[in-house]
Amino acid sequence: MQSVDPDEGAQTVHRLRALAVELNLLGAEFAQLHGLHTTDLRALICILDAHRTGLAATPGWLGSQLGINSASVTALLDRMEKAGLIRRDRDADDRRRSLLAVTPRAVDLGQTFFGPLIDRTASVLDDFDTAERATISRFLDGVNRAITVERQAGAQRTDGAESRSRTRRAGEPA
Repeated sequence: MQSVDPDEGAQTVHRLRALAVELNLLGAEFAQLHGLHTTDLRALICILDAHRTGLAATPGWLGSQLGINSASVTALLDRMEKAGLIRRDRDADDRRRSLLAVTPRAVDLGQTFFGPLIDRTASVLDDFDTAERATISRFLDGVNRAITVERQAGAQRTDGAESRSRTRRAGEPA
């Protein structure tokens, strides 16, 4: 395989970052319009994605997806349940465990707001043939994997820094 010019790689990363910023702004507009926190929207997306793929969404799973503690997850789920976006059902196999489900209202809200974007994005794909679409999918999957690796590496760097900071004595250099 041919190596990518570093400038081309940087330009691609900048385009992806600009796309991420635009998507975050659109999400923030949706959240504000519906009286949600942006974390509520991220949670809703996670639960919708889990539902779409058949994954059992639990509060613990959601906390790990969002990087928040169990008390924050409880407050988040309370807000979302009060807004009529999710419900917590008891797991039939393990009554101690709650399963998270989106409500029809949440699906309708998401479809009303994001449906046009989905349609426009799908129409952009019409300009690409089957092989090109497969390449785009492979690229996006690879970028997602790269981000996952970087987040894990960042978490390890943070964990190490936190443990070192806990062992320093007052007045010692960092």
